[in-house]
Amino acid sequence: MAIKAVLFDKDGTLIESSGTWVPFYKSILKTERGLGPEAVEAKMVAAGYNPVTDSFLAGSILAGGTTRQLVEMWWEHETPEVHDILTKKFNVEFAPLALHHMKHLMPLSPVFDDLRALGLRLGVATNDSETSAVGHMRALNVEHYFEAIIGADSVGVAKPSGQMVQLFSKLTGLATSEIAMVGDNTHDLEEARNGGAGLAIGVLTGNGAREDLLDHADYVVDSIADLPKLMQGL
Repeated sequence: MAIKAVLFDKDGTLIESSGTWVPFYKSILKTERGLGPEAVEAKMVAAGYNPVTDSFLAGSILAGGTTRQLVEMWWEHETPEVHDILTKKFNVEFAPLALHHMKHLMPLSPVFDDLRALGLRLGVATNDSETSAVGHMRALNVEHYFEAIIGADSVGVAKPSGQMVQLFSKLTGLATSEIAMVGDNTHDLEEARNGGAGLAIGVLTGNGAREDLLDHADYVVDSIADLPKLMQGL
């Protein structure tokens, strides 16, 4: 069946992951946990931060986990009720703060224009919160390209459950097999498989190396800038 839509991961696919989130998370750990520099670094490392490369380890919570998973790790001795409150603060109150650090990977509009010119419908599926994801896309002036922006809190179970692909299918009326899922981590590609997507496409702009992605992807490209040519040739 022909591909009729592209569903994008966000961090590491559309925006620069570590450059956006490292300063944000360090600031939150300092202000909300009251931690000093060494303790902040230790918390970051425990969640998957590599201080040598200033990046996130592929497959780690920082690379692809949800806000709730980070909260549970960093506030490990708190109750589930406190975790609920903190997760909500991250997703609503703190989300605008991340915009100060946000960096896109490349000009996005030309890529989206080319994909739309091919008749493809577009969406976002991220393990960030929906509020945060919408804010990021709005700040980059690309929100209008997407028929749906799906966050971890938009579905019952986040990536790689397959529920984001299935929700996008429901919202657009497309079959899941008509959707290509694009992302920089194996959990994005597993989301594609588990959701019944027609294609799983890895990009090398985030945390996943080519060897991490090859076994899970139908195609691996350098960046989303390569997608129009790839999709045109299918």
